[in-house]
Amino acid sequence: MILSDVKIREEMRRGRIVIRPYRPDCLGTNSYDVHLGPYLAVYARGALDARTPNPVREFRIPRDGFVLVPGQLYLGVTEEYTETHGFVPFLEGKSSVGRLGIDIHSTAGKGDEGFCNYWTLEMSVKLPVRIYGGMPVGQLIYFEISGAVARSYSAKRSAKYRRVSAHPTPSRMYLNFPRHRRRSG
Repeated sequence: MILSDVKIREEMRRGRIVIRPYRPDCLGTNSYDVHLGPYLAVYARGALDARTPNPVREFRIPRDGFVLVPGQLYLGVTEEYTETHGFVPFLEGKSSVGRLGIDIHSTAGKGDEGFCNYWTLEMSVKLPVRIYGGMPVGQLIYFEISGAVARSYSAKRSAKYRRVSAHPTPSRMYLNFPRHRRRSG
């Protein structure tokens, strides 16, 4: 089941949902609006390699905006830091953003129970479009979990995106390959 506005506020009071900064006017009937943070990043090389770290070039979105162009993947970040304990958060693009031809995530719209961080956005566009830091880009929706969770995302040693950062985080897929796996013990 999806949490309602009343339930989201209740869980925030209990500390099971954290949203910073929190703006009461961004709470919808069953979602919370998140905003584009001040930074974007693009991969520095043309061809990416899943087995190795891929460097990015990060920049601050200018006050007068920045034009996203088709054919380029941009990594953005939410302005909001979130924590979710006991629920599964989903991030979906706002319909107004979608109607401008902006996709805010390629495949990573679902968070894990225990995710405590800013959300990195995998942004792409159908047409050139000017965007601005602070603009609403998505909605967080919270789902109840059926059953106990054996290990929260924040407690998993293998969790690749636990380091808190208000900057876009590039893919860490390379950590899935044997050469980069952490040794246990």
